[in-house]
Amino acid sequence: MGRNKFSSLLIGFSISIFSFYGILVRSDASDHRYNEGDNVPLYANKVGPFHNPSETYRYFDLPFCVTGKEKDKTEALGEVLNGDRLVSAPYALDFKKDKDSNSVCKKKLTKEQVALFREAVKKDYYFQMYYDDLPIWGFIGTMDKEGKADPSEYKYFLYKHIQFDVLYNKDRVIEISARMDPHSVVDLTEDKEVDAEFLYTVKWKETDIPFEKRMEKYSQSSSLPNHLEIHWFSIINSCVTVLLLTGFLATILMRVLKNDFMKYAQDEEGADDQEETGWKYIHGDVFRFPKSKSLFSAALGSGTQLFTLTIFIFMLALVGVFYPYNRGALFTALVVIYALTSGIAGYTATSFYIQLEGSNWVRNLLLTGCLFCGPLFLMFCFLNTVAIAYSATAALPFGTILVIVLIWTLVTSPLLVLGGIAGKNSRAEFQAPVRTTKYPREIPPLPWYRSTTPQMAMAGFLPFSAIYIELYYIFASVWGHRIYTIYSILFIVFIILLIVTAFITVALTYFQLAAEDHGWWWRSFLCGGSTGLFIYGYCLYYYYARSNMSGFMQTSFFFGYMACICYGFFLMLGSVGFRASLLFVRHIYRSIKCE
Repeated sequence: MGRNKFSSLLIGFSISIFSFYGILVRSDASDHRYNEGDNVPLYANKVGPFHNPSETYRYFDLPFCVTGKEKDKTEALGEVLNGDRLVSAPYALDFKKDKDSNSVCKKKLTKEQVALFREAVKKDYYFQMYYDDLPIWGFIGTMDKEGKADPSEYKYFLYKHIQFDVLYNKDRVIEISARMDPHSVVDLTEDKEVDAEFLYTVKWKETDIPFEKRMEKYSQSSSLPNHLEIHWFSIINSCVTVLLLTGFLATILMRVLKNDFMKYAQDEEGADDQEETGWKYIHGDVFRFPKSKSLFSAALGSGTQLFTLTIFIFMLALVGVFYPYNRGALFTALVVIYALTSGIAGYTATSFYIQLEGSNWVRNLLLTGCLFCGPLFLMFCFLNTVAIAYSATAALPFGTILVIVLIWTLVTSPLLVLGGIAGKNSRAEFQAPVRTTKYPREIPPLPWYRSTTPQMAMAGFLPFSAIYIELYYIFASVWGHRIYTIYSILFIVFIILLIVTAFITVALTYFQLAAEDHGWWWRSFLCGGSTGLFIYGYCLYYYYARSNMSGFMQTSFFFGYMACICYGFFLMLGSVGFRASLLFVRHIYRSIKCE
């Protein structure tokens, strides 16, 4: 009773916090009204190679015009984690005031500055700005390769004239875009000083698009009708195929189980001295607790927490919190929800550890707290050092690191301990329908394809095939410049992933028990989580075949953080696979009589 009450209280508390968080995120959206001539804030955010989304730098790391009045904008935690570093831009875009070729500044670019700009143009640098919370992009220059086979003959040009086209509806800004003038450029090909005058033009135009729909442009650009139809068709095709395969396997398994039940019932009515075979034969060993029970319980607790985190992220996504360019909302949600759900990890791990007759629950709780956070922290330290070496915006400031440490110290750790104490006091016993013998039976020799690694390969392939198509769209959004907004499709795919993972793990557990191998505990967890290894394999394919990412920093960020994400998937799906197998094993042994 206490266990159910604690779980309900914790989940209810989390839901209320997340609802409040959703209101806060939505209220952060810009809803400013302006009079003619009012100064609407324009912030320059960052610059970087177009094909390397993690390698971004501050806007004024390049020698653009500086007026001396630039000020950094105070940013939320999620925005800093996202690599945003907003600073006021040297362009004055007053509300409904057209400007034609206004000068920002005249400056003589030194040889070093010319070389810096030329290297940026060579790497296809883009810039990003925000105007009334609306994003603006543009390239800083262009290369002339026409008719030139030798790269040393290429010419490099810097754009020096930018035109802002702004749409407004009454007293609100609705849309903005930036166009670079291809005829107003600075030649950067040679190493010599160059005189440049940077100009900008502003054109205002009225529109009837309501303010509430101004972000729809970005959603529509990511899901054009033809693309959306193909997307839905691909997902439905994939899901139907996977569900048919799962259905066939389920039918076969149910028929086999039915025959087993009939056979064992006949054996009980027949001669008492008839030798038992198959999964009934190992009934005295099947509930023998696994080796490394503390590690097993910690993995189960961490996986359960990550599963809860994923569910709450989907809840926020489906109610519209993560609308396009709600800067840092996803990162803020991940940090906040992970901290608040740490009690679930502590409770699950410790209560299960106590059920497995473990004695050192404090060590188990420490292991639970470090199992996922430990590797993530070590990876962060390495990647943050790389970002600092590159002077990139991905390097977190000391203040932000301190905030995260305080969240972990003041929220995550206390909730983890409280959950652990509640789990210890639950004193629930492990529900085993049959008694475990004193000495374990010897596992018979099995063919190679029944060993752990081939079983993991078989277990991971079917769930991975269910999400394969959707992975491309997610990767193109996270590691590219596409916008992902179709969370309903993603949620459907996630549910199918859980169903397929649970069933394939159950099927493989049955075949393992039928071969009289009673070491199913760790095997079910490893088989369930093996989809995470397939996803990491897809990372290799995506990096080399589907993306143009390059350079040490981008490569280390991609493979480093994807390793952490895939490890999280491994823990989460491993927990799902084990829970499904535990329910199945309890059911089949409860359905027969065992002496």
